[in-house]
Order: sequence, then structure tokens, then C-alpha cells
Amino acid sequence: MRKSTKIRLFAPGIILGAGIAVATLGMLGVAPDTHAAGTAPDRKICDDKDNPPKDAVTQGGCVVISRTKGNCMACHRIAGVPSGDIAPPLAEVSKRIPDKARLRAQIDDAPKLNPNTVMPPFGRHGILTQDEVDKVVEFLLTL
Repeated sequence: MRKSTKIRLFAPGIILGAGIAVATLGMLGVAPDTHAAGTAPDRKICDDKDNPPKDAVTQGGCVVISRTKGNCMACHRIAGVPSGDIAPPLAEVSKRIPDKARLRAQIDDAPKLNPNTVMPPFGRHGILTQDEVDKVVEFLLTL
């Protein structure tokens, strides 16, 4: 005779608590303005002029996927959006460039670090403001 065993993954109170929180947010019409770490934010979040994202990470993600600003996905593969593959994927960029200042310099003026790169000098050419460069860095560090 086989004996069945039950595996409890979550305590009932935790599941109930999370369910109440989700239901409450749904009833209030409140949705978080952040995105899942490791992916690009939803364009709907970025395009919401009445309730723009407030956190720097999501704002940076919006710059990255904006065709009129960063347009990073034209060359780099980014989870969550149709993207290019002629440049290194942005997944785990913080493992490849762990120094925040170095990552910022790469985005701000890539040809200064590598004269043979085809990556535009986003900051030097005024494609992005210095504030936008900082927010892109914050976003990339979550990938």
C-alpha cells in the first residue's frame, strides 16, 4: 500500500496575506509602476502620461526601450521586447561590467573607451541627458 505525502510549500497565512494584498490593489485600481527585474518594462507603463513611473530603475528601462531616446534594443537583446543581436545582450550586464562608473562611462561616451565601437556616445552627443544616463545605468544593473 502506498502512502501519500503532502508537501506544503506555503503557510496558509502567507498565501492568504498575499491574496488579500493583490485583491486590495485590484479593488483600488492601483498597479505597481515597476517591472520585473531582468526584463524591460511594459511599454504601457512607459507611455502612461497621467501616471509615469516614479522609480529610477523603471524610468531607465523606459529610456532603454524608447525608440526616440536610447533605442538600445535596436542593437542589444533585451528580455521582454523584440530586440537586435548585433551587440552583446544586456542580460547580466552587471556581471560583465560590475563597476558602476565604468558602466556609466560606456553609455555616456563609448568611443572614448573603445575608439572602434559603433555604439553612439549617448551623453556626449546629447542623445540622453546626464540624468537619463544615470537612470539607464540603474536599470541595467537589475538585468
